[in-house]
Parts: sequence; C-alpha cells; structure tokens
Amino acid sequence: MCRINLSFKLIVLALFCFALNSKADVARPDSVGTVPDGKYYYIPDSLANDVETLLRGHSRVVDDDLNLDLDEKVLVNGDTVPIALRDRNLGRFDRGLTNLLYVPKGQWTFGLTASYGEISTDNLELFGLLTDVDITAHAFSIKPYFAYFIKNNLSVGLRFKYYNARGDLDSFNVDMADSFNFNLHDIGYKAESYSASAFLSSYVGLSRNGRFGVYNEVELAFASGSSDFTRPFGSEIRNTHTGWTEAQLNFSPGLQVFIMKNVAFHVSFGVFGFYLRNEKQTENGEKIGSRFSSGGNFRFNIFNINFGIGIFI
Repeated sequence: MCRINLSFKLIVLALFCFALNSKADVARPDSVGTVPDGKYYYIPDSLANDVETLLRGHSRVVDDDLNLDLDEKVLVNGDTVPIALRDRNLGRFDRGLTNLLYVPKGQWTFGLTASYGEISTDNLELFGLLTDVDITAHAFSIKPYFAYFIKNNLSVGLRFKYYNARGDLDSFNVDMADSFNFNLHDIGYKAESYSASAFLSSYVGLSRNGRFGVYNEVELAFASGSSDFTRPFGSEIRNTHTGWTEAQLNFSPGLQVFIMKNVAFHVSFGVFGFYLRNEKQTENGEKIGSRFSSGGNFRFNIFNINFGIGIFI
C-alpha cells in the first residue's frame, strides 16, 4: 500500500511539473467548491504542500543536489562569486557532496576563546559525609587569535594562549574506623603556561545564506610553562617545581553560527593530537631529574571543549 501511494504522488507531482508554469499559484478550493479565476489550479488538500514545494524548485523530484543551482552566484565585495564551491573529488567515488560558500576569500577574522572552571567543597555533596574537608580549585584559559581567508572557506592564522590553574587542599580528615583513618593538610598545586600556535581551518557551509558552518582545524603549537606542588613532609614544607616545554599537533572539529552580520559564535572539540614534551624538576631548589616524553591522544575529551566569539571584517 505504501508503494502504491508513493508512486501515485510522484506521478501527480510530475504531471504538475510539466503542465504548470513556474509562475502559477496553488490554491485550495473555497468553501462552496468553486475554483478561483486567474492563475489558480484546483488540487486536493493532501497534495497542496507537495505541489507548493515542487513549484518553488525545492522538491527532490526536481532537484537532488541540496536544492541548489550550481551556477547560482552571490554578491561579495562588489563582485559575483559562485555560492556552490566545486571541489576536486579525491576518492574513488564521487559522493555528490557540495561545499557552500561560508566565508569568502580576503576576509579577516579575530576573536577570543576562553574557558573557566572551579570546584569547592560547597559544590560536592559527597564531602558532606566527611568532616573537616576544605578543598578549592580553579582553572582558567584565554586564547586570542586572528586569521585571514586565503581561499573561500579556508583560513590561516595565529593563536596565543595563557593558562592558569590552582588547587588547595587545606584539610581532609577521614576517620571511619580504627583501621581506616588519615589526615591530609596544607597541600597545594599551581600551574601556569604560555603558548603560540599556527593553524589552518577548513570550513563547510551548511546553508545558502552562509549562516551555519562546520569546520576542522589543524594546529601546530609550541608551549612553555611550570607547575609547583607543595606538601608537608615531617616538620617542613616541600616544594616540587616542574618546568616544561612542549610541541603539539592538534586536530579539532567545530561548529560555528553567525549570530549577527559580522559576529559568529563557535564551539570546538579537542579530538586527537600528538605531542613532544621535555620536563625538568627541582625540589626545594635542588635538581632531582628530567624527562622527555611523547605520545598521542585519540579520544574525545569532554574537558577540552572551547567556546568563543569571532568578528569577521
């Protein structure tokens, strides 16, 4: 039954496509069953929406390529450019994907990405079961950037980042049984780092008016920073200082939407990357060791989600 209904609808739509001119309007019959004069045609109510969509050229019966005219052009800086970007097919099969113009060549963009998080004993109900618990921690990062679009939907740019984190455990007492009790106090951790990176961003437009888009970003970053870990040891406070330098290659997809004519909101996700890291440690000013490490991260990190605002000129 479903196949019969679908075939009948396609036949009716095809007949309307060839029989009606593109300027014809669609109308439902009035209450007394008469057909209005002029450029109107009687159709059943069940087909009204389908015929209207067909006459506007948005039906997949007429056009099976994102409802686009591949030769359609849009005005950009006084010149007309195609709205559908033709890309060379690199695979064995042409999958019919069309990239829409999102940001044209020659535009500059600059913006800021920031993140902040904090935790304290007031926010954790679990600590209500314990006594004498005092923990606070926060992490903050700010990343200004600027970029230039060397091609339609393709930009290169520079980004700078400052990161600061601090955590303090002033007291943490556990006394649940005679054989299970301990006391931690006066433990602190702080970290600070700076980085600079070059990135390449490739965008894919999702709408004809260039409002929504997704992108993938490849970033080569160099960073330097330090951290300090303090804790009591006997009758003194020991401090372990770690200095490090690092090189990273990161891949981050994201989503962007223009909330105003020249202002866009974006969110990106750290998915995977590679790093090389060199560390040196001292304890109370005396060198205790060094380490060189490398590795890769191939998993989605929920704590590496960044939100930002960009301005396009």
